[in-house]
Amino acid sequence: MITDSDMQHLRRCVELAAEAVEAGDEPFGSVLVDVEGRVLHEDRNRANTVDATYHPEIAVAKWAAQNMDPDARAKAVVYTSGEHCAMCSAAHAWAGLGRIVYVSSSKQLGEWMEEMGVESSSPINTLSIQEVAPNIPVDGPVAGLDDKVKALQRRALQKG
Repeated sequence: MITDSDMQHLRRCVELAAEAVEAGDEPFGSVLVDVEGRVLHEDRNRANTVDATYHPEIAVAKWAAQNMDPDARAKAVVYTSGEHCAMCSAAHAWAGLGRIVYVSSSKQLGEWMEEMGVESSSPINTLSIQEVAPNIPVDGPVAGLDDKVKALQRRALQKG
């Protein structure tokens, strides 16, 4: 179930995704929140401007592994504009982070790209979070906000 607090953090993820597009990166943003609802770390995609592995979900997982104890990581929530890719799902699991809440799914992204006439350039298979990390609680996609992410994907393609 998506709460008002979840929605607040998800809206911030969409803002970060928009910042990524403006900087020339793909539209993804993530926020790490502790058990008490405090934002601990946030980041945006930098796969074009830094390197192909600079996904915000990995940046959040690395930050958590370096700055939080295992119990705090397990109770933390990662919010993100798009469902984790396989690489990010694995990083999340290895860092021992808790629940993931995402705005749009990998399946939706694939459908949107097909609709926009874009062939996948991903060097890996698209897998759901649960296929990679089956013990992580996951919520998403979120209707209403997913349209905003779709619009950002379209804008990123037009800029590219």
